Amino acid sequence: MTSQTITYSWRLREIMAARGLHTISDLIPLLTERGITLSASQIYRLVSTRPDRISLTVLGALTDALECTVEDLCAFRAEAAPIRKAAGASPTVIDLNTTIHPKRARIRRTD
Repeated sequence: MTSQTITYSWRLREIMAARGLHTISDLIPLLTERGITLSASQIYRLVSTRPDRISLTVLGALTDALECTVEDLCAFRAEAAPIRKAAGASPTVIDLNTTIHPKRARIRRTD
């Protein structure tokens, strides 16, 4: 049995280079024009590492400033990941035909 794991690659640095932006100093004024004020270290982390979370406002400003789409910045992939079972775990499905035995009904007179 398998499940799907969603992974993605963050391509901000590549998109910046394609637009002729090679340092974070080139990106700061573009974001500031769009009302985004981040510190140099925050922008450096945004450019150099894959973010786990990002504000939609920042994402929108990036796509507008770089004239790209979210799909350009993030390449998503669905990968099959096997489901691991705990070692020595008993099955969670119970066969009711073999485990439950009905009791015989007793009918009594009430007079």
